[in-house]
Amino acid sequence: MPVPFLGRLHLTEYVALVGSFLFVGLEAIIRVLTLALPPFLVNLFYRASRRIFLKFSSPAQNKADNRKKSISTSVRDAADFVELCRLWGYEAEEHIVQTKDGFLLGVHRLQWRKGEEGQQVNSGPTSMKKRVAYLHHGLLMNSEVWVAQTDEQRCLAFELVERGFDVWFGNNRGNKYSKKSIHSSPDSLKFWDFSIDEFAFHDIPDSIEYILDTTGQKSLSYIGFSQGTAQAFATLAIHPKLNSKVNVFIALAPAMAPAGLSNGIVDSLVKASPQVLFLLFGRRSILSSATMWETLLYPPLFSRVIDMGLAFLFNWQTKNISASQKLAAYPHLYSFTSTKSVVHWFQIIRNRSFQMYDDNVQQPMSVTNSNKFSKVAKYPTRNIRTPVVLVYGGSDSLVDIKAMLKELPPQTVATEIPHYEHLDFLWARDVDIQVFQHVFDALDSFTDAGHTKEEYDRYFTARQESLIGSGFTPGHHPRGSESEASTIATGNDMPEHIRHRAIEQRPKPKLANGSDEAGWSTSPETTTPTRATHSVDGESPFTRPNRSHARHGSGTSISLDPTSVVTTHGVKGAMEERFDL
Repeated sequence: MPVPFLGRLHLTEYVALVGSFLFVGLEAIIRVLTLALPPFLVNLFYRASRRIFLKFSSPAQNKADNRKKSISTSVRDAADFVELCRLWGYEAEEHIVQTKDGFLLGVHRLQWRKGEEGQQVNSGPTSMKKRVAYLHHGLLMNSEVWVAQTDEQRCLAFELVERGFDVWFGNNRGNKYSKKSIHSSPDSLKFWDFSIDEFAFHDIPDSIEYILDTTGQKSLSYIGFSQGTAQAFATLAIHPKLNSKVNVFIALAPAMAPAGLSNGIVDSLVKASPQVLFLLFGRRSILSSATMWETLLYPPLFSRVIDMGLAFLFNWQTKNISASQKLAAYPHLYSFTSTKSVVHWFQIIRNRSFQMYDDNVQQPMSVTNSNKFSKVAKYPTRNIRTPVVLVYGGSDSLVDIKAMLKELPPQTVATEIPHYEHLDFLWARDVDIQVFQHVFDALDSFTDAGHTKEEYDRYFTARQESLIGSGFTPGHHPRGSESEASTIATGNDMPEHIRHRAIEQRPKPKLANGSDEAGWSTSPETTTPTRATHSVDGESPFTRPNRSHARHGSGTSISLDPTSVVTTHGVKGAMEERFDL
C-alpha cells in the first residue's frame, strides 16, 4: 500500500529530486563565487579546462579543430545579431516593438542584398518593394540562432535576403533583446510572470502588426523554429483576423504537444508535478547560470557539455552538425526566458494537450476530480486558416506528427526528413540541401493572404517537382563549405533512412448534416521511389527559373535530396471540400 503523499513518487524520482536540489544549490554557490572572483582567476579556470580537454583529445582532432578555428571563433565571439550579420557582409537594423501589455521587444531586420545598402525598401510609393518574411526562434533562444552559421550558404535568412525578401526576426519577452518593460523591472517577479499565453496574445501579434505597419505590406510569411512554431499555432488559433495577414506558416521542427523527455527519471518527475521547476529554479529566469559556464569552460569542452545535456534529455546525437558549427553556434544557443514558460510546456506534456497555462493546479491532497468542474482551454488550432507547411525530423524526439496532424486543419502538409533531429533545422551540414527548397516552394506558391485553391495547386505542383527532380550536381557546392562533408546519394542509391517522406491529410466524408467534426482519416500510404534528373551546365527539365538559387549561377539550384520517398495521403479531397469544388 503506497504511503500517503510520499507514495506519489517512486524512489528513483525522489533520488532525482534530491540530486537536482543539490546540483542547483552547488551551481548557485559556484555562480556567487564566480561573480566575486577577480578576472585573472576566471581566466585561470578557463585555461585549466582547456588543458584538461586537450589532454583527453587526440592530436588529429585538435589539428582539425585548429583548421576551422578562424570562422568559428569569429562567429562564437560576435557580440550580437548585428555583428554576426556583418561577418558575412550584411547590414542589419534594430527595431523596438512595444506590446499592448508594456513589454519592449527587440526586433531585427535584414532588408538589403549586398550592394543595396542605403536604398529605401518598403518605405513609401517610390521605394523598392519586397515581400516580407518573419522568422521566430525557439525556446531559450533569441534571433541570433538564425545567423550563427559558419557557412553563408547554409543560412536561411541570408538566402531569403538574396532572393529578394525583406526579412525580420522576432524576439520573445525576457530574452537578450527584450529584457525590458514599462511596468516592471527584470529584478521583479512580475516581469517574469509570463508563459506561452503571453507570447501568443501579445508578442507575436504585436510584432507582426508593427512589421506590417512599418513596411506598408498587407501580409507576410511566417517561418518558425521549435517553440516559434508553437507560438504561431497558438497565435493564429486565437486571432482569427491575423490569418488574413499571414500568407503561409512554415514550421521547422514543429512543436505542439511533445510526448516527453527521453530520460525516464526526469520525464516522470516533471510530469508528476511540473511545478517542481519552480522549486528548482525559482519564479524568475530559468538556467540563467548558463552564461557563467560558457565563461568558465574551454569552448570545445562547453560544446561537449551541451551535447551531453541534449543526449541526456532528448536522446539527440547531433551527428549532423559539424564540430566547428557547434563551437560557433552553441554560445549563441541560450537566452533568457521565464521558468513559468517552461512549466507551461511540462503542463502540456503531462496533459497531452496543447492548452493554455493552468493557474489552478490540482493539489496533491484533493479528494475530487477537478477536471469534472473545470477544464483548461485548449488552443483551437483546427480553426487556423493560414496554409500550414510542416517540415520535421524523423529522429526528433519532440515531434509526434500523428498527434499534431489530428489537431491541425485538413489542408496541412507535412514532410519528414528521417535522419534529422531538432537542431539540425538550424545548423546541419546539409540544411541548405535538405530543408531550404521546402521553404522556397511554400514561399513562392503562397504569395498573399488570399489562401486560394490556385495557390494550393501551385504549391503542390512545385512541391512535386522538387521531390522528383533537382537542378544541382551531386556533391557540387560552389563556395566550398562544411556542406561538402555531406554525402548526396542519387536514384536507388539513396539510403532509406534519409529519404524524405511527404504527408498530407484527407478528410472523412461529411456527415449527413454537413458537419466534418467527426475527425480526419488518412488513405493507405503509397511509396514511390523516384530518380532525379541532373544537369551540369543547363537547367534540369524539372527546375523552373524563378526557383533557381539566387547566387549559384544559371542552371544551378539548391534543392532537397535528389531522390525522395513520397508518401501521399492525398490532399486533393481536402482542397475540394474546403473550396466546395
